Amino acid sequence: MKGLADKPSYIIELLEGGVTLEDVIDGRICEQAQVEKSAFVVGDLGALMRQHACWQSVVPQLQPYYPVKCNSSPVVIEVLASLGLGFICANKTEVSLVLEHGVPPDNIILSGVCKQLAHIKHAAKNNIQHLVCENEAELSKISRLHPSAKLLLQLTTKAHAAETSMSFGFSLKSCRHLLEAAKELGVQVVGVTFHIPSSCQDLQQAYTHALSDARCVFDMGVDLGFNMNILDIGGGFTGSEFQLKLVESAVRPLLDAYFPPLSGVQVLAQPGSFYVASAFSLAVNVIGKKVVARHWDSLAQGVNNEDTEFLYYMNEGVYGPFSCKLLGNSIAAPSVHKHVRCADEGVYPSSLWGPSLDQLDQVVERCLLPELSVGDWLCFSNMGVCGLEEFTCLSGPPQLPVYYTVSTCDWYEMQEAGVALDSAMKNFSMVQYSA
Repeated sequence: MKGLADKPSYIIELLEGGVTLEDVIDGRICEQAQVEKSAFVVGDLGALMRQHACWQSVVPQLQPYYPVKCNSSPVVIEVLASLGLGFICANKTEVSLVLEHGVPPDNIILSGVCKQLAHIKHAAKNNIQHLVCENEAELSKISRLHPSAKLLLQLTTKAHAAETSMSFGFSLKSCRHLLEAAKELGVQVVGVTFHIPSSCQDLQQAYTHALSDARCVFDMGVDLGFNMNILDIGGGFTGSEFQLKLVESAVRPLLDAYFPPLSGVQVLAQPGSFYVASAFSLAVNVIGKKVVARHWDSLAQGVNNEDTEFLYYMNEGVYGPFSCKLLGNSIAAPSVHKHVRCADEGVYPSSLWGPSLDQLDQVVERCLLPELSVGDWLCFSNMGVCGLEEFTCLSGPPQLPVYYTVSTCDWYEMQEAGVALDSAMKNFSMVQYSA
């Protein structure tokens, strides 16, 4: 679902009378038990609303711009657009998707490293004015293809470079040269963007360095006659309210010092996984089982397993919705559907694999589970940014069914926030959920 069909229509099931997301998963599993036992996804739109409320409560001074690459489901795009978010697009396809949902061009920023010429031309054609520029070669392309663009210069940070093993963007030392080159080419520079990854261990130090450098770039830009009015502090928000508060405590005093409200600078951030991670759950079926000798060095205390270890094969793997595992991300252990553990029931060291029999197709390397049987179901939560593009594909029908839900309570809150089916979400229809 990275694009739209000719006549898009997405069904949202309204959960009334105490019906929960777990009830929906139970019902869908019962349906699958009668057919081919395919994996499926359940989306909770209320989670988007709850995360938005959390964001507004903790960091109201930061205008959220959602990175479409995190989860390009049209349902997510329309809900977040109706809540007033801006969007960060990495390519032509993402720009088209966001525009098709009625997002104003002024609320779109074209990002992406080493942009293709066609993407820059597409931005110019659709009046997307704000582009991120990483280096002088990028500046030269933009000046030729989109001379009226308003640029945000990508400032590199030590924290980001340490995570990626390579540095994207410009350093503080080279920014003066880049600003002068933009001035000579007649291209407007309006701000700075940087990124602090969620893996950063010292947020205070990282943001202190980044915001101090950004202030220096702003001052250089003003000296050269640029109207510097946008600061984008990037992503790195995990979805946890606790982590968001840590970022807020690190950033707020620095923003007050370097970019106070009276400065007129608009401060943006890119909460991607923060909004969508908890909104999607994936249910998969166990299709194979194997007993092997245990090779783990240590196990949790009190585990009653003797020397038994199980390998379980699921009907989806890293070449499907768990593709983020190939990028080095870890997958949290799932819960076992409809399993009530007895006091004396043992749990066993287990690993979870996809169906390909490929050595790379290991989804969870090690976890402790009760003994499972072929046909059992496993539920993975927080799957909103974990390979969602694999089951909401670029063209054609989704590879895995996605069932969207919202509780009556969450729906009332969404309506109060401005979400309405007849306007903001005109591509959707609401039906009452029936088990």
